[in-house]
Amino acid sequence: MRGQIGPCGCTSDPLGDLSRTAKVITDARARGPVLVVDAGSLLYAKSPIPPPLAFQEDAKAKLLVRSYQEPLQVAAIGLGPADLANGVASITPPRQAVNATEGPLEAPKVVTVGSTTVGIFGVIAADTIAAKVSDPIAAGKAAVKELRGKSATIIVALVQASTKKDAVTLVRDIGGIDLAIAGLGINAPEPDRVEVAQQVGDTWLVVPANRGQVLARVDVTLRPGAGMVDAIGPSVAEARQVNIAKQLAELDADIAKFQQDPSADPKFLAQKRDEKVRLAGERDGLARQPYVIPATGSYFTLDHIRINKQLACDQGVQQGVSDFYRTTGEANVLAAAGKPVSAPAKGQARYVGMAACDDCHPDEVKQWKTTVHAQAWKTLVDRGQQFDYDCIGCHVTGWDKPGGANLAHNDELRDVQCETCHGPGSIHVDKGGVEKPAAIAKAPPPDMCATQCHTKEHSDTFQYEAYLRDIVAEGHGIDRRKALGDGPTGHTLRSAALDKAGRTLGSGCVR
Repeated sequence: MRGQIGPCGCTSDPLGDLSRTAKVITDARARGPVLVVDAGSLLYAKSPIPPPLAFQEDAKAKLLVRSYQEPLQVAAIGLGPADLANGVASITPPRQAVNATEGPLEAPKVVTVGSTTVGIFGVIAADTIAAKVSDPIAAGKAAVKELRGKSATIIVALVQASTKKDAVTLVRDIGGIDLAIAGLGINAPEPDRVEVAQQVGDTWLVVPANRGQVLARVDVTLRPGAGMVDAIGPSVAEARQVNIAKQLAELDADIAKFQQDPSADPKFLAQKRDEKVRLAGERDGLARQPYVIPATGSYFTLDHIRINKQLACDQGVQQGVSDFYRTTGEANVLAAAGKPVSAPAKGQARYVGMAACDDCHPDEVKQWKTTVHAQAWKTLVDRGQQFDYDCIGCHVTGWDKPGGANLAHNDELRDVQCETCHGPGSIHVDKGGVEKPAAIAKAPPPDMCATQCHTKEHSDTFQYEAYLRDIVAEGHGIDRRKALGDGPTGHTLRSAALDKAGRTLGSGCVR
């Protein structure tokens, strides 16, 4: 989770949300026995935690823990790097980590899930967290032996590693594990990069996605017989078909190229054609029957559930998230009230706000008011997050800069105003716009947007030229707008992404 409690409205496919996750789990629990586990990196979004964010990060961690205890009823949590931002002593609740040598830990345990006994333990690869750990292989082997001795029918390992390759190596070296859930800390995959389960010896390895954006659901059917197989299922079958379609397109291009090459090896061309037939057959088979259930023995299916707008919300958890934003926002403002904005160095400009720009540039300001930048502050107010340190920096001008804005002092600098792109304007205003050299930038550096606010994490559809078409127009950069020419706009890119992700709020959701 890495401290993620609610969806970010900036991205078309929202980040993880506790309330939606809770609803998915409680609905599943109403239909049958459920075991919920987390490989670790639960508590904090930042490490180290900047001092102004200390209260907010601590309150968020407490909300995550409360929600994990009820209603999620998480049976076991591993230990990851994002749990250690406040040191070992602050870790809560006790974690599964058989080779950790400090911190609140719990021993490997056997839990009953329906009529099945499940053994659970956690293990951490070397050089993964900022805490002392012992040999993970020896500790892991001992845990497997102990749990089998306690008659565990299936063993689940919560593996914490820096990379998937490290997780694979550790699982293979330990052995005896049925299902391994791997937490990769900051290297956990983004939603579009989650993978099918990987077989490592007799173990199946599952890697959930980053920041709770995807809930990895593994449905297990236990039957007499050795081992367990992946029965595919609709979710994985669909993803596999998409991948096969890409491979087929590449093969078609290769075959066309080799057909035009007189020196091409006929045997190699035949191999390419055979590969195309094989892949097409696999694609068609998955379309007809996404399940591949063995005649005997145990099997499972993996479904990566995207926690997006269309899923329903647990109203109790959502209320807790809303209360968090309100109470931490109030506390943040009180704490910041006595901290004035730092003054710029002598000879450097300060931020003056939109009203000062309007005196000489009314056409530009009029055009700016038609853009989404002019609504940036309102979008936070509508969500009750205008005093959330995770959000405010991209919704005011001159954030945390000399002569700019901070959390408690930003009245004249709310929204993404002119000075965000053109720089602080006090010298330009004082000199009546005739200063030499110019004290403001006519245009921002092309990489400014993508490196400051329109990052992939929070602006997944951002494309510089497209978004610029929404910002420059008659009255504000008309020549630049003409130079950009026809093409997609930020609005069209985002609208298409929202249509794909789904615009409908799920039942019980308010954000």
